[in-house]
Amino acid sequence: MSLDKATVRRIATLARIDVQEAELEPLAGELSAILGWIEQLQEVDTSAVAPMTGGTDAALPWRSDVVDDGGQPEKVVANAPDPQDGFFTVPKVVE
Repeated sequence: MSLDKATVRRIATLARIDVQEAELEPLAGELSAILGWIEQLQEVDTSAVAPMTGGTDAALPWRSDVVDDGGQPEKVVANAPDPQDGFFTVPKVVE
């Protein structure tokens, strides 16, 4: 498929890309080459290829969905500026 300058200008307008007039002709050649590669790929017979959802058939590891405190409350508040009784303290923002 060969693109002309008017088509490239229209594509650039739709994509909201500012393309200078001098850049239209080289860009038309590049886009035409890309579309040529796509046309070449469409000629490949993929009827025997199963659809893929990813690169491998790896199963995700599962863990139980349990809410806990992590068992390290001292480490959690260790970097807090003013911890009190294992909790974070924050300045009052509403009177």
